[in-house]
Amino acid sequence: MTLGMGQSEEKSFSTGAQGSSPASKFFMSMTSFFMIALLSAMSSVAFAQTENRPRVRDLGVQIGVLPPGPLNAITDVTGVKVGETTLIRGDNIRTGVTAILPHGGNLYKERVPGAVFLGNAFGKLAGSTQVNEMGEIETPILLTDTDSVPKVADAVITYMFNLKGNENVLSVNPLVGETNDGWLSDIRSRPIVPEDVFAAINNATGGPVEEGVVGAGTGTIAFSWKGGIGTSSRRLPASRGGYTVGGLAQTNFGGNLMIAGVPVGKELGQVYPKVSTSERRAVGYSARETPDGSCMIVVATDAPLDHRNLSRLAARAMMGLARTGSSETNGSGDYVIAFSSSPDVRIQASEPVYRPKELLSNESMSPLFEAVIEATEEAIDDSMFRAHDVTGNGHTVKALPLQETIDLLKKHNAIAAR
Repeated sequence: MTLGMGQSEEKSFSTGAQGSSPASKFFMSMTSFFMIALLSAMSSVAFAQTENRPRVRDLGVQIGVLPPGPLNAITDVTGVKVGETTLIRGDNIRTGVTAILPHGGNLYKERVPGAVFLGNAFGKLAGSTQVNEMGEIETPILLTDTDSVPKVADAVITYMFNLKGNENVLSVNPLVGETNDGWLSDIRSRPIVPEDVFAAINNATGGPVEEGVVGAGTGTIAFSWKGGIGTSSRRLPASRGGYTVGGLAQTNFGGNLMIAGVPVGKELGQVYPKVSTSERRAVGYSARETPDGSCMIVVATDAPLDHRNLSRLAARAMMGLARTGSSETNGSGDYVIAFSSSPDVRIQASEPVYRPKELLSNESMSPLFEAVIEATEEAIDDSMFRAHDVTGNGHTVKALPLQETIDLLKKHNAIAAR
């Protein structure tokens, strides 16, 4: 099935043509009943855990000191939209596409300042070199699985060529990131098609962002538990400009899980590297033990920043990744894409001179650095808290065990007693 953000799967069954006999209608009705029951049973196999899981902040955990925006999401940054297409087909496709739009207009004509920071470049982030050379982003940002990057990039080019006003455009720079979801999904089949990309972009909204097993996070794994898509935001006080910083993470990496400073991974028995063959297996143990993978982080802000200070902001997002316990291993492609959605710094493609209305100075950056660290950390936490068990491609990955994790957070006073 292919689900766009906010859409639900539809199943329709023919029950026979009009004018059928009562016996025929009864037979077809019973046939439909059993088919629906069978599909329901198959669905329960693919999703062993479908309860509505909380975000980390819902439990009373406070990450950092700054307050979040109203949605606690990257879409708290004015103008930013997020769309998701989720592919769950048969027993071996668990993948998808996540689209982040810096604004709702024509990005080729009205570009945004942008930057890419490379933590560990074991990855395939298409378009990154031009972003850092030119300092601007001219297409929606797409996240997907590793082997689908070329197909997604091609679809983004088609989407941009088809926008009104782009009839004479000969070249665009699609910005497409990835993580490897090959444990839970048949990544070699490259199932993403252009319509999946178009749906993610066209269904993007500025409202709440779906998290967990959705979009590009459908088949990902974090710290050997189920990863996914997570998001968070931070808002500076008015005395510091009142700016908002939002982060969105596609988590598929390893290390030693820390939540609000609590060594959750270690206490649940999931550590890297293993220091003793006699160590107990982790609670909610999954077969995949490698810490390799990747983490794609997208950072948005309404602060008027240029490429240089966006590069500095992106670099600090890696500190949020580190706070969660990432080992940034050899095989983990860890990237941050940062942009400013502020209309004051938009780059008009047709203008020979760039005249931003205002830019923040270096002295104004430190509060934004703290904001991006906190938002990144919480986005990663939420990607795991919101994820459920997933079975696919012959493997099952368990979600982070909620009650055990909550007990640990209470034990270490990360959740205040009520």
